[in-house]
Amino acid sequence: MGKKSFALRWNDRVVLKLDKAHQELLFEIRPETFQKFPVGTSYWSYVALEDLELEELSDLVFEAWSSIVPKKVSRTVPRPGLP
Repeated sequence: MGKKSFALRWNDRVVLKLDKAHQELLFEIRPETFQKFPVGTSYWSYVALEDLELEELSDLVFEAWSSIVPKKVSRTVPRPGLP
């Protein structure tokens, strides 16, 4: 989106810009799938794709995308899996 990124491909994994509180939870409960990836002075989520179902990955990509677009834009797009 413009000059902002929300997802990157790094080797066999994807790096996603997720909500900080959600990241912390994922790092704690699923450390084999989610690890910290340093970006500037913060970090994003380094995600092992082989550990995710397509629906979960879709939700995470939507969350990452929503983190960089204006709220008025993200609110007009339905979340994956919802009618």
